[in-house]
Amino acid sequence: MTKYSRLTLAAAAVATLACTSTTALAQSSDALIDKLVDKGILSVKEANDLREESDKGFTTAYSVKSGMPEWVTALKFNGDFRGRYESFSFENDATRGRDRFRYRARFGFTAVLKDNFEVGLRLGSGDLDGGVPTGGMDPISNNQSLQNNGSKKGIFLDLAYGKWTPLNTPEWTGSVTAGKMENPFVFPSTMMFDKDYTPEGAALELAFRPSAEHTLKFTGGGYVLDELGADSNDPYVAGAQLRWDAAWSSHFASSLGVSMWGVAAEQNLGNAAVPNINSGNIRGTNGVLVSDFTPIQADASLTYTMAKFPMYPTAFPITAFGEYIHNPGASDHNNGYALGLTFGKSGKKGTWDLGYQYRHLESDAWYEEFTESDFGANYITAAAGGSTGYRAGTNVKGHVIRAQYSPYDSLTLGVTYWLTDLINESPAGSEGGSGRLQVDAALKF
Repeated sequence: MTKYSRLTLAAAAVATLACTSTTALAQSSDALIDKLVDKGILSVKEANDLREESDKGFTTAYSVKSGMPEWVTALKFNGDFRGRYESFSFENDATRGRDRFRYRARFGFTAVLKDNFEVGLRLGSGDLDGGVPTGGMDPISNNQSLQNNGSKKGIFLDLAYGKWTPLNTPEWTGSVTAGKMENPFVFPSTMMFDKDYTPEGAALELAFRPSAEHTLKFTGGGYVLDELGADSNDPYVAGAQLRWDAAWSSHFASSLGVSMWGVAAEQNLGNAAVPNINSGNIRGTNGVLVSDFTPIQADASLTYTMAKFPMYPTAFPITAFGEYIHNPGASDHNNGYALGLTFGKSGKKGTWDLGYQYRHLESDAWYEEFTESDFGANYITAAAGGSTGYRAGTNVKGHVIRAQYSPYDSLTLGVTYWLTDLINESPAGSEGGSGRLQVDAALKF
């Protein structure tokens, strides 16, 4: 068979895939070209030429079939649904326990554009009945409680961002993101930020890979916390983080991180100005925060991966971590730390994990409205600017125990138990301890 007949047959096969498929089958065309090279039908140079032509053909076919402009190279959909049963119990006999059912639903898309641009949008559920005093939604939760006789539930913008990645080489990667985004800062726990927090502002990410085993990453960001119509002294938060990820062998990997933060105009973060979800910060009698927030955070983790482990289908990771935060902007009650150990990792069919964490987060170590919304305890009497009852945020210490199992790639089942207490009980010497049980079933696509 001549070179030209080989190329003609190969091009016809690839073109058929391109004209009858979308992004997933475009990947199949690459696999077909690789197979033709393996069998000696095409040379590497011929394969590269054909791959370039097939990419052009796929872009045209994709544009015609999807109705999208030609500069849209891919459109990816994703989402998840999580059902949850939750139960609260309290050390104080006068505080009644609570049981509830909740769900979280999210649906989004990412449009990949020419010239290294990306646009993302995600819709998410949220609890309109949650009692947020200033309108708007809980910034650290997409949970919706089942209540009010089957009333219609809210859907809200959870992500809306644009991203540009002008730097993308094997050694260097750099991107800029603006809008309402996934938090690009990476932490081993949720002591700094709740996982559901999607900040609004801009972020810069820069990564350097001197080798396949090591990655150095810088992340910087500035996020708007509130906009004051008659005042230019708007509150915002800015942060910078350095992280070093290393794979020392097939068994050992490590991660080291350090970050610095600053909250500006914190005196304008009264509970009437932004959603009052968490508690714990020390406030004056007028509800104004008494401390500045300029914390320094550091963390380290070590992962040992075993080649095999009983009742686990793949290599088995064991990860230990430690995290520490100190806020020099406060004169007291300004430290926090977390320690944890996790066996395994769920998410793929047949995988599971077991984890334990201890966390101690003092009142003014960090701004209360950023941190984990599930990590709370019981206020018998309200602190200044706060309220009674179970409140998450700062001024909490305790244990987190979690077990998860994925019977399918798309489904993960989990049980989490939180055993917590207030560091400074309100009133002093009262019984602020609580237990919180969560049973989850999460489907993703």
